[in-house]
Amino acid sequence: MLDTVGPELQVINKTEHPISLQADSLVVLTPDLDKEATSNLLPINFGGLSKAVKPGDTIFIGQYLFSGSETTSVWLEVTEVKEEDVVCMIKNSATLAVSLYTLHVSQIRIDLPTLTDKDKEVISTWGVRNNIDFLSLSYTRHAEDVRHAREFLSNLGDLSQTQIFAKIENVEGLTHFDEILQEADGIILSRGNLGIDLPPEKVFLFQKAAVYKCNMAGKPAVVTRVVDSMTDNLRPTRAEATDVANAILDGSDAVLLGAETLRGLYPVDTISVVGKICAEAEKVYNQDLYFKKTVKYVGEPMTHLESIASSAVRAAIKVKASVIICFTSSGRAARLIAKYRPTMPVLSVVIPRLKTNQLRWTFSGAFEARQSLIVRGLFPMLADPRHPAEPTNATNESVLKVALDHGKASGIIKPHDRVVVCQKVGDASVVKIIELED
Repeated sequence: MLDTVGPELQVINKTEHPISLQADSLVVLTPDLDKEATSNLLPINFGGLSKAVKPGDTIFIGQYLFSGSETTSVWLEVTEVKEEDVVCMIKNSATLAVSLYTLHVSQIRIDLPTLTDKDKEVISTWGVRNNIDFLSLSYTRHAEDVRHAREFLSNLGDLSQTQIFAKIENVEGLTHFDEILQEADGIILSRGNLGIDLPPEKVFLFQKAAVYKCNMAGKPAVVTRVVDSMTDNLRPTRAEATDVANAILDGSDAVLLGAETLRGLYPVDTISVVGKICAEAEKVYNQDLYFKKTVKYVGEPMTHLESIASSAVRAAIKVKASVIICFTSSGRAARLIAKYRPTMPVLSVVIPRLKTNQLRWTFSGAFEARQSLIVRGLFPMLADPRHPAEPTNATNESVLKVALDHGKASGIIKPHDRVVVCQKVGDASVVKIIELED
């Protein structure tokens, strides 16, 4: 996953000396980058701030992404605007210790492109070289932002398959959430920035509503900023541990760590602790209720694919199958099955497709298999390309055998288990139930 910087406002401190700011004194924000940063003057990388703000607005300067703590940040209130400069009253004493700080203005539209030129340059060099699976689009504010990014990716060869995750970081993104969700392949809820843009007491409500909408659309929802205190502690606080579990119970597909693994002292422990909490929460997740809720939400008449997916899950629940195996070439069918949150794992067998650019033949499929790793409950495996996707019975049997062996090896399939298989035969989709022998 490549994360764009986006229209991020920054305080530039060239001297790199710590700057101490005292509460109740004044500080000037100026777009003049030739000036040096001092306790009463901070240069910023954006000329339009004076046009965007008015007296009374709140500005936040901090680097919680690096430190996870809010003590290295400062709240300012705009008192007056002088031409290009903005004069602010400092609300709390703090020391800005490093050279780079981000600046966030509450609920103000910043007129900068979502995909900056620097972002485009990085995507077309580093991104292309590394065949990125996901682009995390910071500060997504409109569906148009996602369309623009997709158009840009579509001209970069293999990156036309890259999925775009819209990162919702401010009120503007919330306002257009439904349209953004339609365009994007998934959503990242950037709770750090949302917590600055929204009153803290509103964040939970938006998180629950947004995760629910993602679930119903069958698109992955990712939650960020979960165990900040593990940046410099070996254990999370009780509140954080509960928060991670609640994010899973709400239906999140993934948890994204920030400061804890970027700068933290215990990156490996953090991943281990968060993983354990997720696993515990999944054990008590009420999948049956969720399945019924999703079926009800999708309503009738269902599309062809939805009805096959929900039927496969219903059959698997009824016969207490230990796994659902789904043959797919684009990964869509498997993602739809996972959308109904079955109680058993979904093994998605991605059948590679042969494609050519007139000069050489290549197999597609690895992208699709990797991308389904972010979907909760979905376990992808890549089939042998010698088995064609348009099945005669013999090839399907052999692919199925490989999938079953994979399931047995990883311990999710045991003798005498029942398995539900979902596949395409010709133009028809088939759901079948297999009972295994010894």
